[in-house]
Amino acid sequence: MTGQKLSIAFFLALRSIQNGNRFTLFLTIAIMALVFVNLVFLPSIISGVIVNYNTQSIDYSFGNLVIEPKEEEIYITNVSSLKHKIDQIPQILGTSPRIQTGATYNYRGKTLSGILVSFTPTDEEQVTKIHTKIKEGEFLSDGDSDSIVLGITLAGNQDKNKDKSESLGGPQIGDHVLVTFQNGITKNLKVKGIVSSGVYGIDQYGFVTLKEMEQVLGISNQATSVLVKTVQNGQEQRDKLILMEYGVREQVKTYDEKASSAVKDAVTAFGIINGISTGVSLVIAMVVTFIVVYINTINKRRQIGILKAIGIHKTTIVLSYLFQVLFMATLGSILGLFLAYLLITYLNIHPLVFPGGAVYPMVEPVPFLRSIILLYLVSLISGFIPSYQTSKEPILDAIRGVV
Repeated sequence: MTGQKLSIAFFLALRSIQNGNRFTLFLTIAIMALVFVNLVFLPSIISGVIVNYNTQSIDYSFGNLVIEPKEEEIYITNVSSLKHKIDQIPQILGTSPRIQTGATYNYRGKTLSGILVSFTPTDEEQVTKIHTKIKEGEFLSDGDSDSIVLGITLAGNQDKNKDKSESLGGPQIGDHVLVTFQNGITKNLKVKGIVSSGVYGIDQYGFVTLKEMEQVLGISNQATSVLVKTVQNGQEQRDKLILMEYGVREQVKTYDEKASSAVKDAVTAFGIINGISTGVSLVIAMVVTFIVVYINTINKRRQIGILKAIGIHKTTIVLSYLFQVLFMATLGSILGLFLAYLLITYLNIHPLVFPGGAVYPMVEPVPFLRSIILLYLVSLISGFIPSYQTSKEPILDAIRGVV
C-alpha cells in the first residue's frame, strides 16, 4: 500500500472524527475504557490472591520446603543430625523440626478438638513469622513448659456472636486451658499468648514447645516434619533437588505441593470466571464498535459512493474506518489505564479482605499488554466488517442510497 493511500485514509478518518457525533464518540471511548479496566482488574486480583496465599504459606505454614517421614513411618528419627546436615547447605536459611498432633482443648466447660503444633521457638523464628503476629501476651521461649499460645480463632471471644466459628470462648492471658494430648495425657497449660496471623489454619492451632511435647509423648530427637526456609523464594524445586543431593532420604515437598486442594480449586475457579468475564467484555466492545461503524457507514453511503466515483479505492475507504476505530481504541486504552490506576491505587490503600487475609491487586505488564492488544484486535475486526461491506457496493447504488 502506497504512502499516498495511507495519507488519504488518515485524512478521511480525521475529517470523519471531527464532523461526527461527539457524544457517540465519547460513549464508545468510555465503553472501551471500562472494557479495558475489566480485562485488567480481575487478573490483578487473581494474581493478588495467589501471591497472598503463597506468601502466607511460606511465612506462616510451611516455609519453602517441608521434610516429612519416609513412607509408612510416623516420625523422622535422629532429627538433630538431619537438621545439622541441612543447616550446612548454603541455600538454607533455617530449619525448624516440628511435632504436630491432634488434641482436645477444654476451657470452662467448652471442649473443642483441634491441632496442636510444637517446635523450638528459636528455630521456628528462623523459618516462619508466627512470632511476629502475637496480638496479646508473648511468644513461647525455648525453656517454656506448661505454657501454650493459642490461635485467635481457636481462642475466640467471650461473646460468641463475634466468633465466625466454634471457639473456646475467649480465654485471656494467664488463664489455663486443659489440653488432652493424643496419647490421652491431660495437662493444664497456661495461656502465654494469642496469635492473630490472618491465616485460617494457623489461627485455629495451639502451640507449645517441642520440649513440652516430647515430655508428654515420651519421645526424643524425633519430629513429624521439618520446615525449611531457603535463601530465595521461587526456587523450591531446585532447592528440593539440592537437599536430596545432600543425602536427605526423607520425603521433601515444596510449600506448593503441600497446598490445600481447596485453595487450588478456588484459584482455578477464579481463572474460569476471569475467562468468562474477558470473553463477555470483548464481545461487548466488538458489538459496540460494530454498531458505531455500521451506523456511520450507512449514514455516509452516499459520500462513500462519491469517493469511489472520483477514484478513491475501496481499500483506502476501509482503511479510513480502521484508523477511526484505532483512534477510539487508543483513547479507550489511555482512559482505561487511568481508571485502572485509580482503582488499583484505592485497593492498595483499602485492600479487599478475603478469609485468608487482605489481598492487594498485583499489577503485571503482561495483562496490560494483552488487554491493549485484544482491544485493538476486536476494534479492527468490528470496524473492518461493516466498512468493507459498504465499500464494495456498486457506486450508483451507494450514491442513490439503494439498499
